[in-house]
Amino acid sequence: MREELSLPPPGHWNHRSPGFPQASQRSLGERARGRRSWSPLKALLRTRAPGRQRLPAGGKAVNTAPVPGQTPHDESDRRTEPRSSVSDLVNSLTSEMLMLSPGSEEDEAHEGCSRENLGRIQFSVGYNFQESTLTVKIMKAQELPAKDFSGTSDPFVKIYLLPDKKHKLETKVKRKNLNPHWNETFLFEGFPYEKVVQRVLYLQVLDYDRFSRNDPIGEVSIPLNKVDLTQMQTFWKDLKPCSDGSGSRGELLLSLCYNPSANSIIVNIIKARNLKAMDIGGTSDPYVKVWLMYKDKRVEKKKTVTMKRNLNPIFNESFAFDIPTEKLRETTIIITVMDKDKLSRNDVIGKIYLSWKSGPGEVKHWKDMIARPRQPVAQWHQLKA
Repeated sequence: MREELSLPPPGHWNHRSPGFPQASQRSLGERARGRRSWSPLKALLRTRAPGRQRLPAGGKAVNTAPVPGQTPHDESDRRTEPRSSVSDLVNSLTSEMLMLSPGSEEDEAHEGCSRENLGRIQFSVGYNFQESTLTVKIMKAQELPAKDFSGTSDPFVKIYLLPDKKHKLETKVKRKNLNPHWNETFLFEGFPYEKVVQRVLYLQVLDYDRFSRNDPIGEVSIPLNKVDLTQMQTFWKDLKPCSDGSGSRGELLLSLCYNPSANSIIVNIIKARNLKAMDIGGTSDPYVKVWLMYKDKRVEKKKTVTMKRNLNPIFNESFAFDIPTEKLRETTIIITVMDKDKLSRNDVIGKIYLSWKSGPGEVKHWKDMIARPRQPVAQWHQLKA
């Protein structure tokens, strides 16, 4: 059953997907994973012209079906190479890790960066003066960070015209893809030019999560009065941390110690600093959960004690996990800092995903651990939403 919204002026908001054959433009499909694209209109979809789908005044939000014959971008290309023995796997894994070992130029570049690389997005925008229509096309993104247990993400894009954040449009979800191609076009019809230039185009890239809140990846905003809208302009923009507070959740110091002969990793939760206040009194009651994941499956969970009313807690608690060497490639350790709440559900302050295919800082820590077996390797990590 579809939800309906009435449209605040000005204009009608539309969505169409590119690349459809002229004769098949009328077919409509389901939203990926049951998701819907929102449009604040209230009538049925109709086709105004061959080869184009629009939502006229009073239309409902819909999404077009995949283009017949189009190569899907949803599937991951990752493959695990077979190894003849455990010793071969250890040698191969160690050599791969040491290719970017501590002290290498790439690692030093990561350390020198003032902020994490969140990837970039390509989009285009233009205005049709005859039809009073603003067109926004979301093309693709590159080098997105991994947000899921499996070392990948399920990205999609939300489109807003600020200051209105109540109404939004969304692309489809691209499954297990850090370099997604959307090529989806969105129309904002009946939008006077003098109103358009007062708006800010805001794009937010998120990782879709079926069982919990979607994780923000990054955002881009561009004032439309700074753009020549007389023709379609294409942009590549670096994603910035989302301004919803996800970039200021605090930091956690932890150490990893890998023992290949014992097939174990010891995780030591040392301390945190500048944690985000989650309670009304301007503080938090933090504790840390540590999940051992193999592929997408939860294997084992451990947690620290709760530190009452403390935004800079010291934990100094260690947890040992048994991890066979042949499973190390597909292993992820998820560190979650929580705020304990007696009267309601505990709040997530921030997370860290540790594996050899996570973000740059996490990968560096993982490689350092492999490169220095039987030695605790400590590193500060920025908590993420």
